[in-house]
Amino acid sequence: MNKGVLIIIPVIVVLLLAFGGIYIVDETEQVVVTQFGKVVGEPKTDPGLYFKIPFIQHANYFPKNLQEWDGDPGQIPTLDKTFIWVDTFARWKVVDPLKFFQTVNNVTGALGRLDDIIDPAVRNLITSYELIETVRRTNRELDTFEIGVDVEDVKDKRQLGTVKFGREKITKGIMEQAQPKLAKFGIELVDVKIKRINYVDEVQKSVFGRMIAERKQIAEKFRSEGKGEARKIEGETEREMKRITSEAYKTAQEIMGKADAAATKTYANAYRLDADFYSFVKTLEIYRETLDEESSLILSTDAEFFKYLKGYTGK
Repeated sequence: MNKGVLIIIPVIVVLLLAFGGIYIVDETEQVVVTQFGKVVGEPKTDPGLYFKIPFIQHANYFPKNLQEWDGDPGQIPTLDKTFIWVDTFARWKVVDPLKFFQTVNNVTGALGRLDDIIDPAVRNLITSYELIETVRRTNRELDTFEIGVDVEDVKDKRQLGTVKFGREKITKGIMEQAQPKLAKFGIELVDVKIKRINYVDEVQKSVFGRMIAERKQIAEKFRSEGKGEARKIEGETEREMKRITSEAYKTAQEIMGKADAAATKTYANAYRLDADFYSFVKTLEIYRETLDEESSLILSTDAEFFKYLKGYTGK
């Protein structure tokens, strides 16, 4: 064995020892050092370069920044017996890495504990209050309305109830129930929020049916008002037509009356010159209108109507 090999081997051994004995902690991490499974020293929570006994001691890394927990959606009944799907999420962090390591050991185990603690807290709080408390935060009036519907009617229909507790206080209550149970695992629950709320299928169908019925009722109201307005317009139109027709008939009758008066005056002036001739002409007109080939007329010989049928001597 030459001298080069004798030098290289110790260098390699020193490098391996140095590599195994140095570990780095960054800003988002914290470390618990264990030796044969037992914790050695204090947890390292500050970022920097640290040393341990190589191959004997082991550095266990845990996150120091916020972690995400996303719960499974579940069916929960409210206090007023309305079944809803509730989907929640939370943010948490490891504040005591020693307890964390000794109890749940890793992030996967911590998520299992969060499921076991937060889900029951959510169920307890949701079932303790009515649906409106979970849905709304305040009693603020709804600021939307339907076109063509009276605003006061809309407000009455939208009055779901009075909010006494509210959604934010429910989430706060969930945190207050869950946090003491998580503290023994070295976990701090930073925030819990309700991500989504929806009706279960059976209730959803009922709600949709009620919405459809309300829309049909509004549509029927519009149709009824439209028909009433149409009847009103038709009535006004018919009344106006009758007024115009009546005025036109009145004007026509006045013109005809004036024309008849003028004609009568003209006839009177014309026939005044010879009354016998006028009587003769009018009688002939009556003969023409009343007598034809199929008419039979029985008159006495001294009837006035018969005088022009007898021989006229001029005397």
